[in-house]
Amino acid sequence: MKLLALETATDLVGAAVERDGSVAERSHLGGRAHAELLAPAIEEVCALSGCALGDLDALAVDTGPGLFTGLRVGVATAKALGQALSLGVLGVSSLDILAAAAFEAAPGARSARVVAVVDARRGEVFAAAYGAGTAGGGPDPADVRTDREGALTPEDLVSWCDALAVAGPVLVVGDGAVRYLELLAPRPGLDVGLVQTVAAPSPAALARLAVRRLGAGAVPLAAADVVPDYRRPADARINWEERAPQRTAPGPPGGRR
Repeated sequence: MKLLALETATDLVGAAVERDGSVAERSHLGGRAHAELLAPAIEEVCALSGCALGDLDALAVDTGPGLFTGLRVGVATAKALGQALSLGVLGVSSLDILAAAAFEAAPGARSARVVAVVDARRGEVFAAAYGAGTAGGGPDPADVRTDREGALTPEDLVSWCDALAVAGPVLVVGDGAVRYLELLAPRPGLDVGLVQTVAAPSPAALARLAVRRLGAGAVPLAAADVVPDYRRPADARINWEERAPQRTAPGPPGGRR
């Protein structure tokens, strides 16, 4: 199988090609340049892997949660490629990718709980907890996942992790954990040793997880049906609503109230 994976959910922008068990990857720190960096990363990784776009058998994309603009760029690119190449697209959660990468990076985490945390900006995070799992041949992270809907404050994240740690050690990863490391690091039962190593969902981790899921029978969506997991309105809309003047109810005719 030849699979192209697109990663744009966080500041890390990149692509990976999984080809018969070997993964080639190219990624860049995007900041606000997701649109400018993704296409060159695709071109670079295809050249590195010796795989032209027309040779692909499958496409995968990180559908979030994550940065609004980044998700829009990645999903739109995957949809366009899927339509052009007549391929379905497998959407994968950024939180699942982080958990899979944590299980890969720390074999000891197979018997521990993992909490994946994505920085949602505005003083909030997106998070999910995962039970014991493995990177290859073991349960899919999504099979042992406890999600938290919507965004959490850093304080809510710490309280939730503390409650999880009562049952055993908790390995915390993701750029949200990096941002709020000063709150997480002192907590007993929380292991933050991998927060820098697994700070962002990587294209290679996405590619490996997507291939595992396809091999287990996952069915890609039609390109037009792939939808990002934004989890909240765009920052532009939030800013507009916050700055909009408060509307008052109109008074009775004649101006009297």
